[in-house]
Amino acid sequence: MATKLDKLLKREIDIDGKPYMVTLSPDGVKLTEKGKRKGQGVSWKGLVNGEAATALSLTGGASESDSESESAGAEHSGS
Repeated sequence: MATKLDKLLKREIDIDGKPYMVTLSPDGVKLTEKGKRKGQGVSWKGLVNGEAATALSLTGGASESDSESESAGAEHSGS
């Protein structure tokens, strides 16, 4: 049985040598550069409805990160 998400859960990840914080909350998920306050976030409802994918395609975020990933050989609307 899975544990219900009823409070903030923070984890550090590394992207291209830079540390980031991933915060999961009952409202959604947020990715912030470590030491910064502002980051990219999306609500769970927005994720399910596809609003996050629409926002990425409008900003070019998905194609940008995909092309960087392919060239490196390795591997976000506010809430």
